[in-house]
Amino acid sequence: MFEIKFISSEKRAVIYDNDKIIGECDFLENGDIWNIIHTIVDPQYQGCGLARKLVEKIIEEAKKNHKQIIADCSYAKKILISKK
Repeated sequence: MFEIKFISSEKRAVIYDNDKIIGECDFLENGDIWNIIHTIVDPQYQGCGLARKLVEKIIEEAKKNHKQIIADCSYAKKILISKK
């Protein structure tokens, strides 16, 4: 079972398979803007939609915190475009 945690102090979301981190999505904060800069998932877990879940977690938290979201990360950029 996978669990996603948002770690505000580290500016990232991580996904766990039990107690093992298998992916993360990192962002930078500049005022009211969060910029997703990196998304990665362990190769053994790719193709399961986990990277999308990580990006969506950052988007969800940005909305809760009234932040604008942008992405330098090419994968996250595709997700943001698809949500418009």
